Amino acid sequence: MLSKDEIAAIVEDYDRMKLRIGMTASHSALDICDGAIEEGFPTVAYCKEGRHKTYANYFKAQRSQSGRVVRGMVDKAIVMPSFNDVMKHEMQEQMRKRNVVYIPNRSFTSYSSIEDVENTFKVPLFGSRNMLRMEERTEEQDYYWILDKAGLPYPEAIADPQDIDCLVIVKLHHAQKKLERGFFTCASYAEYQEKSQTLLAEGVIDEESLAGARIERYVIGPVFNLNFFYSPLAEEGEKLELLGVDWRFESSLDGHVRLPAPQQMTMPAHQQIPEMTVVGHNTATIRESLLEKAFELGERFITASKEHYDPGIIGPFCLQTCIDKDMNYYIYDVAPRLGGGTNVHVSVGHPYGNATWRKPMSSGRRIAMELRFAAEQDRLLEVLT
Repeated sequence: MLSKDEIAAIVEDYDRMKLRIGMTASHSALDICDGAIEEGFPTVAYCKEGRHKTYANYFKAQRSQSGRVVRGMVDKAIVMPSFNDVMKHEMQEQMRKRNVVYIPNRSFTSYSSIEDVENTFKVPLFGSRNMLRMEERTEEQDYYWILDKAGLPYPEAIADPQDIDCLVIVKLHHAQKKLERGFFTCASYAEYQEKSQTLLAEGVIDEESLAGARIERYVIGPVFNLNFFYSPLAEEGEKLELLGVDWRFESSLDGHVRLPAPQQMTMPAHQQIPEMTVVGHNTATIRESLLEKAFELGERFITASKEHYDPGIIGPFCLQTCIDKDMNYYIYDVAPRLGGGTNVHVSVGHPYGNATWRKPMSSGRRIAMELRFAAEQDRLLEVLT
């Protein structure tokens, strides 16, 4: 892990009044760019060739003679053969010369190894560099570990498939789409065997991933991604903010639920088991009587993060939850960085973030606001790692 002293030495050479905000051009990059522009920061999107036009063309920033952005939000798109090229020494040197602060998203930690993110990427990150590893499900200290330490509710795990006695979800990677899910549900060992064999035959999953899969009781209820923000700089008001809530569109699952049950039953075997690939998000609100419980989840996560990952969570994090019929929350996933659904808040914000700040407040804008506060107060090392 890059030390605090190493990051401090890099930040010392930055012009804190000329910071640029950079990010991997995927996942939540548009939210980051839009928020940066709103708070007066130039933006740099690091793109993969073949997936760059969204940023280099269609959302390219146009500025007036006075420098005001009149269209778009991406000031500069740097096109590379691979997303992992940000790890090249010369690329990082350019970032440092440009005073780039990098905002980590899931694409950053998916297309580059977590070892490189922790040890090789010598560019200041906004947020908690030392917590990003918990997203790797193969790690001993994954996000379930910290949820357990925090005493937070999550679905009960089932160690042996033969013990399946209710509806469960089997969590494992997709064999062909390396960054996607090969999840499936079942309610008995016999159904587990039948579905897993079908998916193995179709090449959707592989034996290695199946052997290491996590099986957990399926919580029946709506899902809500809670997009929180923790400010180490806040001196008035609460340090924890709930900026917004979103939920997912998943393919082919959402297509399945649009079909009548008799039609689903007549599908051939290769269509019967839906995949759960996230293809979009929508915004949501939560019943007001459940909001206090949501804040309690966030507070307990923050407390545990400070105890086990000094200095703890910084900035955005997302608790992905399900609420059962008795109005109990269960956390089924954690993002110790900007969540994947925050693009629903681009430009317009979310009722919760907007109400807190009395203006449109997306997660991307809140990050940029915190960075601006830190620069103005000479407290950058409290938010950069």
